Amino acid sequence: MKIVISGAYAIGTHLAKLLSRNNQDTVLIDEDEERLANISSDYDLMTLHASPTSIAALKEAGTADADLYIAVTPNESTNMHSCILAHAIGAKKTVAKIDNDEYIEPENKDFFKQLGVDSLIYPEKFAARDIINGLKMSWVRQRWDVHEGALVMLGIKLREGCEILNRPLKDLCGPEDPYHVVAIKREGDTIIPSGNDELKKHDLAYFMTTKTYIPYIRKIVGKEHYVDVKNVMIMGGGKTSICAVQNLPDYMEAKIIEIDEKRCDYLNEVLNTDHVMVINGDGRDLSLLTEENIKTTQAFVALTGNAETNILACLAAKRMGVRKTVAMVENLDYAGMAISLDIGTIVNKKALAASYIYQMMLDADVHNVRFLMMANADVGEFTAQQGSKVTRKKVFELGLPRGTTIGGLVRHGVGHLVSGGTQIEAGDIVVVFCHEINMKKIEVFFK
Repeated sequence: MKIVISGAYAIGTHLAKLLSRNNQDTVLIDEDEERLANISSDYDLMTLHASPTSIAALKEAGTADADLYIAVTPNESTNMHSCILAHAIGAKKTVAKIDNDEYIEPENKDFFKQLGVDSLIYPEKFAARDIINGLKMSWVRQRWDVHEGALVMLGIKLREGCEILNRPLKDLCGPEDPYHVVAIKREGDTIIPSGNDELKKHDLAYFMTTKTYIPYIRKIVGKEHYVDVKNVMIMGGGKTSICAVQNLPDYMEAKIIEIDEKRCDYLNEVLNTDHVMVINGDGRDLSLLTEENIKTTQAFVALTGNAETNILACLAAKRMGVRKTVAMVENLDYAGMAISLDIGTIVNKKALAASYIYQMMLDADVHNVRFLMMANADVGEFTAQQGSKVTRKKVFELGLPRGTTIGGLVRHGVGHLVSGGTQIEAGDIVVVFCHEINMKKIEVFFK
């Protein structure tokens, strides 16, 4: 596959990292030589120092033969403009990162397609979804729904109250048990567990189950005493905050603390809801937080543009008694620190956007690809094709690459957990976890 990426920023860099695993024919265009130099030394791809809106540069990059053209610069207009040019030159499919949520309305899809922009990426939408999922279940670090909730993956930090610690998983997760542990994050290492592995205190464990058994999982991990979130305090009134608040469940109320007075006026105008209060102030001001009753707040979400500020604010909120905290950490270098500080849910909208684009590059029928930042693993939903390798043998006979596990499958809309003796059938939607394995090595099993 021939891929051209415009923009050597966070999304483009993350995509380059993913693609370098796959040995794809990739060209990265950017106007900054220093950014390109940093990337080209780390990843296996071609770079081109040029403007992404230069027709000559696009032709030099091989856009005429590109299967996918991706524009992910910080400038929305540049992205749209370059996609239109790339389409006219001959790119088969184009993707543009945008900042305007109006563009992603369903009724506008055909309009942009006619212009030459096939797909639009609005990272704030992905981040808001993760934030809402984190708030709905205060005792979970990360939730991921498969095929509209037929299966559910839960990332849970294990504490002393967990009753399944220090026992081999083969004694806990048999074929008839209602959950599987598909990955474990322990002291910086990610484990794709076997039957002899055990769960330890302070592990971040990823459980695959069905909605019916979520209360059971909550019980065995000792989280029944966690209060469900009904009120949330949000620091920062940016686009991600707006998107998250607009999608809050009806039973939740929110306070947004925004330091810019004019932005507060805008928020009051845009949100226009009885469930949201906008407060003009500095979310780092402990006296303000106390005045706004943070000690009775069930969740604190830090969504400013500064990762350090968000991390420190969440630490302060925890010390003031808030159990559930969420931090937006756009700088991936800080993500590991945030996790080690036990912040809670970590959201990186650029990594989420990169994962969404990455699935477009796979030849197999795969959807909902996600990069689990806290576990340094990828997960995706593959659809098994008629006659594909995955349908010819039972799971334990497939010879899946090391670092890979199948967490479950959805058949005729019903979620099922998978064991070694499971026979996958054509049409099944199969959840695959990969740690340090590129998905190109997995998709051959499903085509």
